Amino acid sequence: MPSNKSVSDAPITQFINCRILRDHHLQREDLWVREGRILDPEKLFFDEKGYADERVDCEGSIIAPGFIDVQINGGYGIDFSQPSNDVSSGISLVAQKILEHGVTSFCPTLVTSPPSVYHKVLPQVKVHGGGRHGAGVLGFHLEGPFISLEKKGAHPEQYLRTFSSGGKDDLMETYGGLDNVAMVTLAPELPNSQSAVRELCQRGITVSLGHSVANLSQAEEAVQAGASFITHLFNAMLPFHHRDPGIVGLLTSDQIPPGRMVYYGMIADGIHTNPAALRIAHRAHPSGLVLVTDAITAMGLPPGRHTLGQQVVEIQGLHAYVAGTTTLCGSIATMDMCVRHFKQASGCSVEEALEGASLHPAQLLGISHKKGNLDYGSDADLVLLDDALNVKATYISGEEVWRRGA
Repeated sequence: MPSNKSVSDAPITQFINCRILRDHHLQREDLWVREGRILDPEKLFFDEKGYADERVDCEGSIIAPGFIDVQINGGYGIDFSQPSNDVSSGISLVAQKILEHGVTSFCPTLVTSPPSVYHKVLPQVKVHGGGRHGAGVLGFHLEGPFISLEKKGAHPEQYLRTFSSGGKDDLMETYGGLDNVAMVTLAPELPNSQSAVRELCQRGITVSLGHSVANLSQAEEAVQAGASFITHLFNAMLPFHHRDPGIVGLLTSDQIPPGRMVYYGMIADGIHTNPAALRIAHRAHPSGLVLVTDAITAMGLPPGRHTLGQQVVEIQGLHAYVAGTTTLCGSIATMDMCVRHFKQASGCSVEEALEGASLHPAQLLGISHKKGNLDYGSDADLVLLDDALNVKATYISGEEVWRRGA
C-alpha cells in the first residue's frame, strides 16, 4: 500500500533519535525525506495522512546538511589539473572517497595551467548530482591563471596571464569555454580585470579574489563589479596593514553594495592559518566564513613526493610544500578535520562550525534554495555526526552512500 496516495507512491524515510541543524540551531526533531527531498511533516500528517515506510534510528547523532567543498585540487593520488583523456574517472574516484568525510558536493579546482590543459580538461566533466557513485560536482573552480606574479604561491610562473583587452576574449582564449565552471579566482589589481569580473558574473559564475597584491579600494571595486568571495583568506595576499588592510579589509568594509555579502575561504587545517588569525576573521565576519580544504593530490596518501598541476610537491607530516622549498601548496586535510579544527581553534559553536562547511558555501554559490540547509523542500544531502563531529554516515538525496564500519 502506498504510504501517500494523494501525492506520491514514493517511500518516506523518517530519521528518529537525532538533533537536526535547522535555523542555526540543533533541534531535537525527526527528519522526514521523500524522493530525495526534505518533507514538512505537518503537511504529510494533516494534508496527506501519510506515514513513514522506513525509520532510521540515528542513536542520538547530529544531522547536518552535507558538506560542500568549493576548493579541492584532488586527492588520493588524483590531480585534477593533470590533463588526461579520462579526467572524469579521477574526479569520480575523489568524489567517492570524500563521502566518508561528509562531503556531498564539491567544485573540482584547477590551479594555474596552460590553455591546452583547460581546453582538454574542462569539456570532460559536466555538472552532475551525487549518489552512491560519489559526491556531486557543482562545477569547476578555476584558480588562476589571472593572478599576481608576486603572490603566485605554488602556481607555476610561466603560465600566469594578464587581461590584454576587455577580459572576455582573454577568458575564452585561456579556458576555451565557461560551461560547467562555478567559480574563477583572479587578482583584481590586474588591468582590465573589472570587465572580466562583470563578464563572469553575467554568466552566473562566482568571482573570487585571491593570489593578489590588491589594495582595499581595488578589492572593493571588484566587489562592486560582482566579486563575492576571497580565496583562502590571509594566504597569497598582502598581509593586513592598518593604513591599507588590502583584501582582508573586505571583511569589515563599508563599501559593499546593499544586500550583498562577501564570503571568504578559510583553510582550517592548523597549518595555513594561525588560530588567532582564524579567530580575528571569524569574529569580524562570522556569517561569511566558508571552510575549504584546498586539498591536493596527496590527501589520503603517505609522505613523499607527488604532483600538483605542473609542480612537484613534497609531503612532510601534515605539511605540503613545493618540493625543495618552504612554500605551502595546498593541504592534505579533509573537510571533517577542518570542521573539527575550526570549532576547536575558534571557540565557535557546533552550529557555526557545521554551517561554515554547508550553509555558507551554498549561499556563496547561490544554491541555498536546495543545498546547505535542512529546510523543507531542500535536497536530503545529510551528514550524521557524533558529538565530537566525527562522521558516522553520509546520505545524498536521502540515500545512504557511506557509513562508518559498513
